[in-house]
Amino acid sequence: MTIEQVIAQTQGHLSKADTELIERAYAFAAKAHRGQKRITGEPYIEHPLQTAFILAQMGLDAKTIAAGLLHDVPEDSKYTLSDIKKNFGEDIAFLVDSVTKLNLIEYHGRTRYRESLKKMFLAMAKDVRVIFIKFADRLHNLRTLEYLPEDKRQKIANETMDIYVPIAGLLGIWHLKWQMEDLCFKYLHPTEYQELVQKYEVEKKLELNQYIEQMATTLSQVLTQLNIEHKITGRFKHLYSIWEKMHDKNRKFDEIYDVFALRVIVPDVDNCYRTLGAIHSLWRPNINRFKDYIALPKPNEYQSLHTTVFGPGGKATEFQIRTPEMHEQAQYGIAAHWSYKEYGSKRPTPKVGWIQEILNAQKNSPDTQTFIQQLRLDIFSDRLFVLSPKGDVYELPVGATPIDFAYAVHTDVGNKAKGVLINNKISRLDEPLHNNDLVEIIIDKQQTGPDPAWLKFVKTTKAKNAIRQYLKPSALNRFAALANPKHWWPRHHNPNQPPEKNKNLE
Repeated sequence: MTIEQVIAQTQGHLSKADTELIERAYAFAAKAHRGQKRITGEPYIEHPLQTAFILAQMGLDAKTIAAGLLHDVPEDSKYTLSDIKKNFGEDIAFLVDSVTKLNLIEYHGRTRYRESLKKMFLAMAKDVRVIFIKFADRLHNLRTLEYLPEDKRQKIANETMDIYVPIAGLLGIWHLKWQMEDLCFKYLHPTEYQELVQKYEVEKKLELNQYIEQMATTLSQVLTQLNIEHKITGRFKHLYSIWEKMHDKNRKFDEIYDVFALRVIVPDVDNCYRTLGAIHSLWRPNINRFKDYIALPKPNEYQSLHTTVFGPGGKATEFQIRTPEMHEQAQYGIAAHWSYKEYGSKRPTPKVGWIQEILNAQKNSPDTQTFIQQLRLDIFSDRLFVLSPKGDVYELPVGATPIDFAYAVHTDVGNKAKGVLINNKISRLDEPLHNNDLVEIIIDKQQTGPDPAWLKFVKTTKAKNAIRQYLKPSALNRFAALANPKHWWPRHHNPNQPPEKNKNLE
């Protein structure tokens, strides 16, 4: 990696003064690390360069990239944080110092996971760019994990899966999340990883590429006739995601049908829906596999249209339709927003939920203490974060229950929820959850569906809709009696008195 390659990644969104700052930071880092080697045998400066390159790919600002180049200087050279502050100013020194402090967090397994998570969130709250640098640093370290002893490989991979991956998902930085997952998968489950590489990467992708090309050509011809500008690419599900689905659902590789999707990028929202219509006119849609994340974005503001159709040979094929701005948001989450904020892009700024509130609070607070107080009292007053046994972080509204959590994990988990362990203790399904609770849903595979009474206490729209959706198709069979008003009160009811409410219907 060279500094020229890093600079090349910034063209189009950084000024000449910005690139000069990055070049100065590189010269300082190269001098500080001169003569040092990494365990790979490469010059040490290779790691800061790779970190900066990842940050540049994310479209981040010059100070973040410069801090990426300098992030190891105080720890691994004779130069101090004061030297960085003197040469590059307070902002960059703060970023470097924050990354250095994050490096001090010791990982002691999942039992200490929540404390590490709190510290990561605190760093993010002060300046979210600290997390970007740390993620880039971690990603490059994962790429060179093979040079470390086995015990260190296992520790770093487990730490990444327990802490970094969930936060990357929460922030919507899918591009980094998927890479980190696959790299950890390689070392945590080497046999399964190699089997999937052979079966999927070597054998299956050639066949799928031909199929994707056929579908893309057909759709492209129709979109051209409709005068819709477009770019169509194939998106393959990453290895860890395939393995996870095989493992969790006890399926063989050939039973996982959604291992790929065609992604269609069009100029604006109107053309997203026009493209959806074109796809449905070409191939029969699976009505149970349609999601409109444009009208109803995910909590991290992911937006896209998802539809699955039956393509040639009846093969189930997923399409994802989005605008360029949606695609950038899908790849880099909050990081994409940061670049918009920094450079005043004319493109629409995507909403980013509670992260946007963090940035607004940070901008408007006179000092850190005020900001943290505002963060604690205002921003998180209506939401909480809970953990799954796998270490995934779920955002829920205050007052949410284990049933809300179950549906946040997966609709099937919600429908079959029988009990719950909160912090390893048996609890009620209507028990309100609290920040940092560890929640494990106990499911009953024989259970036919949700309890209508759950509608009394669930808080999230997803849980309510899922329960109602399940009850709706078979309402005539299972709740026919409820359709007749005479069943709304007990048999001994006096018709001259007002009927009592049936509590089961509240």
